[in-house]
Amino acid sequence: MVNNLQDTTTLHNGVKMPMLGLGVFLVEEGAELENAVKTAIQHGYRSIDTAAIYGNEEGVGRGIRQGLERTGLAREDIFVTSKVWNADQGYESTIAAYETSLSKLGLEYLDLYLIHWPVADKFKESWRALETLYKEGRVKAIGVSNFLVPQLEELIKDAEIKPMVDQMEHHPRLTQKGLQAFCKANDIQFEAWSPLMQGKLLDNVELAAIGEKYGKSIAQVILRWNLQNGVVTIPKSTKEHRIVENASLFDFELTIEDMERIDGLDQNIRVGPDPDNFDF
Repeated sequence: MVNNLQDTTTLHNGVKMPMLGLGVFLVEEGAELENAVKTAIQHGYRSIDTAAIYGNEEGVGRGIRQGLERTGLAREDIFVTSKVWNADQGYESTIAAYETSLSKLGLEYLDLYLIHWPVADKFKESWRALETLYKEGRVKAIGVSNFLVPQLEELIKDAEIKPMVDQMEHHPRLTQKGLQAFCKANDIQFEAWSPLMQGKLLDNVELAAIGEKYGKSIAQVILRWNLQNGVVTIPKSTKEHRIVENASLFDFELTIEDMERIDGLDQNIRVGPDPDNFDF
């Protein structure tokens, strides 16, 4: 059971990854971004998720340094994730992209590096590059993002090292139970991006009714549902009160019935691109 914001899950290589983190998708470089990252660390967050394509790695790095300075924590206390973008996939270019991300973040290593999307003719070479970085001790864990079961099977078939994480769009309208089961069977940690469906669930009547029972917001109910399902989650926010609210999940527990009610909202609806059909 996840009891506090610093609680972790252990990846199949023994690395500990926080169950809850801060996402920074669509947050532009600048004071708002740096402040969000610093604030999250000050409020107990230990995981920050970014990506090359977000164009904000430099600000994330500055925010991390400010947060460490304010709290007296060490770099090792923070779990940092970034991702190789599609245009940079391939063996040599993935290694170069990793160097660029490190340089922008101002870090000597990443805790987790992901292939952002399964670019059909390139993801295996990109994975080989991630394996190299991992074997050289330059990254603590490696994984993928937006890989469905067939793509995971294809990758695992030739991989020396299995992905430690698969980060997917996941929320009550897109529960992906089959993919979750596959990940569990293969010891791949399932992680949710867009856990609040980019705000589209925040007026859902059924979720509101569940929240009322516990004196919690819809966002808190959804995030708690994720944690109780063993799903790592990275809600995005730049506002301090939201950052705090999104982490106030440890003083209640959803009943089995309520967990099932939330599962029942699944309609296989995406807000992001379809991993089987994207063109970027």
